[in-house]
Order: sequence, then structure tokens, then C-alpha cells
Amino acid sequence: MDKSPPPRTDEHTFNQPLGGNTMPRFAGPATMMRLPAAPSAAGLDACFVGVPLDIGTSNRSGARFAPRQIRAESCLLRPYNMGTGAAPFDSMQVADIGDIAINTFNLARSVAIIENAFDEIVRTNCVPLTIGGDHTIVLPILRAIRKKHGPVGLVHVDAHADTNDTMFGEKVTHGTPFRRAIEEELIDCRRAVQIGLRGTGYSSEDFDWTRSHGVRVVQAEECWGRSLTPLMSEIRASFGNGPVYLSFDIDGLDPSFAPGTGTPEIAGLTVPQGLEIIRGCRGLAVIGADLVEVSPPYDPTGNTSLLAANLLYEMLCILPKATYRKR
Repeated sequence: MDKSPPPRTDEHTFNQPLGGNTMPRFAGPATMMRLPAAPSAAGLDACFVGVPLDIGTSNRSGARFAPRQIRAESCLLRPYNMGTGAAPFDSMQVADIGDIAINTFNLARSVAIIENAFDEIVRTNCVPLTIGGDHTIVLPILRAIRKKHGPVGLVHVDAHADTNDTMFGEKVTHGTPFRRAIEEELIDCRRAVQIGLRGTGYSSEDFDWTRSHGVRVVQAEECWGRSLTPLMSEIRASFGNGPVYLSFDIDGLDPSFAPGTGTPEIAGLTVPQGLEIIRGCRGLAVIGADLVEVSPPYDPTGNTSLLAANLLYEMLCILPKATYRKR
């Protein structure tokens, strides 16, 4: 039985992506899905927002270019999800509010700028769908979200736990955000899961720090050759009705699907498994999400950015206010 909210019956007109039969897909506005641009999140149910930061990276840079490139590839997307029946633009007001003006020479200052910007977004009750940027950005986002929602549940897709204590002596980098988030009680560890972790480590205990705090860790080897739909059913049942944040590092997927990233790891999740994770979040009280670590300079075909655009659209489709027409 379809339990999605009915479309609003007032005279409000919801923003729609610019259609390919109205304007050729290689033209038109350079916004996410060619949606209208908005100066702020005020009056929106959900927004796409770019954070073009990559000065927290430790290996290949380039994620600063991802918001622009992901938006460019998103011109291929259409409003209806034929796989799930989602019709997000029938019941939600959505727009692209542009990029946050980070300080490209100062990581600490940029983190503060991001937190302040998300304070404003969260204050409007708009759900932010963030186009990264490297994974450092999730820390200031979670700091802003905690002020309104308290500690939140977490679905984290990644090849890496991102729980280093320091990197080159620095406490805040793209490899440390979830350690800081747990220490600062931004996350409810009883309702947190990391999916897709794999690769080599600095010690045999690299994934154990989050486990020791009650976070569920699902390593990539547990995902090989099977559907993740049952896993997501378990997660929904255990997470309950509290607020949940979804953080998706593109390197959680295998580099054969997503080569354009800064720290690729072999033997990762497949694209269908990535979709199963996001679609499996439907029914959770998702109050924000991000897609991070796309590096366009290492993505010569544009396929990684195209994949990222599709994943961000899928995140929009599972928000609590999204309407479903079929299935």
C-alpha cells in the first residue's frame, strides 16, 4: 500500500526541472536538474546546495569542481522515477540555492562558513541535499543539524571509516569527520551504520573505533554478490522514527563505476547496491543528505558525475514529503 503523502491540493505551483523538449539538454540554466535558482532555502521543502571544497583532501584533489560538473551532468535527469514511482516535484518545492562561498585558503575558516550557512538552511525547515566537495564538509553540516534535531541517526556509505584521530597532526580533514562527530555527540551511535568499508589499513583495528561506540559496520565483503534490500529493511526497523542523515561518499562504489574520486579502493559496492541503500532509506525521517568526493579531473567521461547526479536525485525521492505514484 502506498503510504506516501498526497500531493498538495492548494494552488501552489511546484518548481519543475526544465524539460528536454522545452530546451535542449545541452543548454538552459546550469542548476541541478535545470531547476530554478533560489537565493536562499526559505520557502523550500528541499534544496540542492554546493560546497566546492577540497582543501581537506589527503590524496587526489579536484572535488572543488564537483558541484559544477554534477549539475552539468544532471541535465539528463527527468522528474519521474520510473524504478520506484517517486514523483518528488509533485509534492515538494525544490530549488538550487547555489554554492557556499568557502575560503579556499583556510580550511578552519571554511568549516565555520559551512556551519553558518547550514544554520540558515536548517532554520527554514528545508532539507539540504549537498553536492560536495570532500568529506570534511559533513562535520560542519552535522554541527548545524544537531542544533535543531539533536544527535541524529546516520547512514554512511564509504570505502573508509573516516575516523582517524588526526592526519598530519590536523583534527579536521576528510579522514576525520566521523570521529569528531561521535566525540561531539552529533550522531546517535545506536542508530548509525557504515556500509562498504574496505581496502588496506594502518592497523588491524582501523574499523573498530566506530564499532566500539556502537556503530554498525558493514564491510564491503559482506555485500559482495547479494542484494542490500534485506540489510536496509533491518536498518529501518532498528532506526525507528528519529531524524536520520545520509552521507554518501562516491568511493563507496567500486572504481570501475566511479573512477573520478580522490581515494579509490577496489572491490566496492555496485551501482544497484548504491541505489538499494538510498531507496532503502525511504520510510526513515531523513533530514539531510550529501554526495561527496567526486573529482572531475579524474573523470574524463563524466560518468562519475552523471552517477552522482542520479544518486542525489534518488536522495530527493526518498524524503518524507515525496509523493509516489506507482509501485
